[in-house]
Amino acid sequence: MKTLFIECNMGIAGDMLMAALWELVEDKNKTLDEIHSMGLPDTEIHFEEKITCGIHCTKAHVAIGGVEEGSDHHHHHSHRNLSDVRSIIDSLNLSASVKEKAKSVYDIVAQAEAKAHNTDVTMVHFHEVGMLDAIADIAVCAFLMDKLNPGKIIVSPINVGSGNVKCAHGILPVPAPAAAEILRGIPFHKSDIKGELCTPTGAALVKAFATGFSDMPVMTMDKIGYGAGDKEFEQANCVRAFLGDDAGIGRDEISELVCNIDDMTAEEIGYACEKIFDAGALDVFIQPVNMKKSRPGNLLTALCKEENKQKVIESIFKHTSTIGIREHICGRYILDRKTEKINTPFGAVRVKVASGYSTKKYKYEYEDLKRLAQDHDMSIAQVKNIADKCRK
Repeated sequence: MKTLFIECNMGIAGDMLMAALWELVEDKNKTLDEIHSMGLPDTEIHFEEKITCGIHCTKAHVAIGGVEEGSDHHHHHSHRNLSDVRSIIDSLNLSASVKEKAKSVYDIVAQAEAKAHNTDVTMVHFHEVGMLDAIADIAVCAFLMDKLNPGKIIVSPINVGSGNVKCAHGILPVPAPAAAEILRGIPFHKSDIKGELCTPTGAALVKAFATGFSDMPVMTMDKIGYGAGDKEFEQANCVRAFLGDDAGIGRDEISELVCNIDDMTAEEIGYACEKIFDAGALDVFIQPVNMKKSRPGNLLTALCKEENKQKVIESIFKHTSTIGIREHICGRYILDRKTEKINTPFGAVRVKVASGYSTKKYKYEYEDLKRLAQDHDMSIAQVKNIADKCRK
């Protein structure tokens, strides 16, 4: 499967991601013409080579009215709200799907700002120049993602930096409240690098586009893009984007949440398992155990991804009698999975196809087998045999 891995060892910002994706496109002249024809109001975008720590990168420059965001000549004037932002994105010369994705990214930013300032999202106002700068980052990144069209987008844990950041509301700790809100459910970490490495726009972009968060998967790389940041550090200040094929070979990390239960009925435990599944668990299972004083009990185990862990923990505490949960971080080897449809004389049957590590497996969707068996007075085995013949 075509896979894009975004490495955020030095954080993530909209212009850095834009530049990294730009390095991956084939026809840069044609792509630049398409970017310029988007119709971004009063906005100029260009890319230039920059060397950081001896590495050749691309730096994206976004100028609003001839002035770049954050420059000494930049001043804030009028303000716009979320409705204005959505109207501007709707006016751009982009496909409907790219517009919707861009709007969803800006919605994430607006909702985080509203949460951080304890107000309704409709009351959030953006400084016009900063807003147009963010729209440009988001719209161009959405356009480039669509152009590259990866089947899977994996993002590394994000380095947010450390220390404080100065903003319009004063001096705030890193990550700033809006960025911290967006990072909810995303693995991130602080470092000894002073400064804000993860911006709200950058965080919103990876939150909207990522299909998963983990270390780099096993993949065969075709291209690599380097998107440079503004500042210089001892460590190369860039976002790296790897484009390649994981060929169904995958490895990720999951949390194994475990607790002991000895004072719930079977019905209560069954209901709890259902609710834990609903909270986002990948699997939930019960094992009989002997507890202290030789009491029979149950060991409940829930497997989940990092982004769902908090909800799963809350569900375990809410629906079981436990007062403590143990966590183990497990490495996991996984096959690439997709769902196909098999057309039989009696109706369609979905089949889950898992491949990788020199193997391929098929499993029919039980509900489809059950439906056809009931409708045509057959056994499940008969339906499977018919599906096997049609698949071959």
